[in-house]
Amino acid sequence: MDTATHLVMGITLGGLATLDPVIAQSDLGPQAVMFATIVGSNIPDIDTVLKLRNNAKYIRNHRGITHSIPAVLLWSFTVSGAAFALFSNVPYLHLLLWSFVAVFLHVFVDIFNAYGTQALRPFTRKWVALGVINTFDVVIFLIHALGAILIITADGSKGLTGIAAYALTLMYYIGRFAMKINIESTVRKQFKNVEQVLISPTYRFYHYHLAIVTDEYYYVARFHRGSIMVHDKFERVPLPDNEIIQAAQQDVNISAFLSFSPVYRWDIFDYMDHYEVRFIDLRYRSKGYYPFVAIVQLNKDLQIVSSYTGWIFSEEKLRKKLELIPN
Repeated sequence: MDTATHLVMGITLGGLATLDPVIAQSDLGPQAVMFATIVGSNIPDIDTVLKLRNNAKYIRNHRGITHSIPAVLLWSFTVSGAAFALFSNVPYLHLLLWSFVAVFLHVFVDIFNAYGTQALRPFTRKWVALGVINTFDVVIFLIHALGAILIITADGSKGLTGIAAYALTLMYYIGRFAMKINIESTVRKQFKNVEQVLISPTYRFYHYHLAIVTDEYYYVARFHRGSIMVHDKFERVPLPDNEIIQAAQQDVNISAFLSFSPVYRWDIFDYMDHYEVRFIDLRYRSKGYYPFVAIVQLNKDLQIVSSYTGWIFSEEKLRKKLELIPN
């Protein structure tokens, strides 16, 4: 989820935590637990600072080790320790419990969008992405934003407000799961030999972007109110094991892209004085363009000259990111 949603979910979770009688009976308990749930709901995304280095570091590591099982435990102790240091005479074990719930909930809700997390590390580095909720879901945000406003400003029960917010969220998730099941069923009826259906939800409940993998083709499509429209169809061509691809895979931008993207097409362009290798993630399509790419340029000796990976919404902007070889 986005930062704003994690923030308001942290506030509603802090309201819910006031139902804990030990927290409620402590003079500073509600304040301490609110601090812990807000910080805990956001701290796994501390890896966003990797954007300051480069896109390759960010793509390879965002929602990676910071969202792993050991990290959830580490963040829980870190947040609860900070809250205990700031608010004296608050029961530490209960602070630890609610800190853990906040951190766990952050990682848990992140697996429901198309980006996903490596939440099962260290057991596997596989990305877990269920494709149920958009990265920013307006319904979830509004539920918790309203709950946060009531918790901060109203004199009523903060705990009941928190319960209501999470109960409504659960009902919404169930509806989204039902939609996913319906989409996958529709895809498998319409396409032959389907191996994988990658679903990217939008902010609209009945509209989804699809990347469909069959034994022979990749299909890029959209689902809208029970109907599937195919935008593009690409033949599945295995990545060749040649010197150009081997050299390209040594580039940090290309290796980061390949570690993250489960379905992509590739192209090799042979120019007079250099090669260009391009990878395009098929999960993301916007106005006829595929914005998530990785590209590397190599000279004729297969030395890397320039490369880039990230989100680019026009060929012109992509070219500006590269230090182009003359001619």
